[in-house]
Amino acid sequence: MTNPLIRKLEYGANLTDDHRRILERTSQKRRQVPRKEHLIREGERPSCVRLVMKGFACRYKLLPTGERQIMAFLVPGDFCDLHVAILGRMDHSIVTLSPCTIVDIPRETIMDLTDNHPAITRALWWATLVDQAVLREWIVGLGQRPAKTPIAHLLCELTTRLAAVERVTDGAFDLPITQEEFADTLGLSIVHTNHMLMNLRDKDLATVQNKRAIIHDFEQLTRFADFTPDYLHLSDRSSVDEVNRNSA
Repeated sequence: MTNPLIRKLEYGANLTDDHRRILERTSQKRRQVPRKEHLIREGERPSCVRLVMKGFACRYKLLPTGERQIMAFLVPGDFCDLHVAILGRMDHSIVTLSPCTIVDIPRETIMDLTDNHPAITRALWWATLVDQAVLREWIVGLGQRPAKTPIAHLLCELTTRLAAVERVTDGAFDLPITQEEFADTLGLSIVHTNHMLMNLRDKDLATVQNKRAIIHDFEQLTRFADFTPDYLHLSDRSSVDEVNRNSA
């Protein structure tokens, strides 16, 4: 199966075979992490950057009342905490939502990549900027998106992100996200979350059950959710580079 880190970063920069070999070596030492295990907790100072190679994790903040706000889902190819190489202390927690394959990358390795490999540096910048774009889209969704569409929009996003790293087959993919976790993401009650999932199934747009998602009609689902993938910045790399050369 394609290395999801390499597949993802190829959207951010034109990578050579040498770059791919470097990234392959960087992501070789893997470990298995069970579901519901913290990769990092708020306030800790991690000694390495963590990369998800398989499975799902999430970023979250816990309120004094005990309520949780999930702020991002991390899928294969995603860095959990790339910024800690600069910031040092975590301002949120990251926990696995399923059994995960994780790579622990020393800070020194990240610094070496950014100091000595400009194309990889550009790809890492791109990945960080896309994370910020996704967060902006989620904020807009929480504040302004019509009440019937949040889960549909999230399913469109996850389908697109997972397809980009070749983790979608015939419109279906692993989705180990519970109704409670959907609710903690979208600021909904579990009852409302269940109602929206049933509505998508009744409309024959998508079915979420048994830790799997089946997208029956992606085009209709995007229309229903008013989803456009521009904020994921998955356009063809060659066309982007051509624009950059012409504007130089």
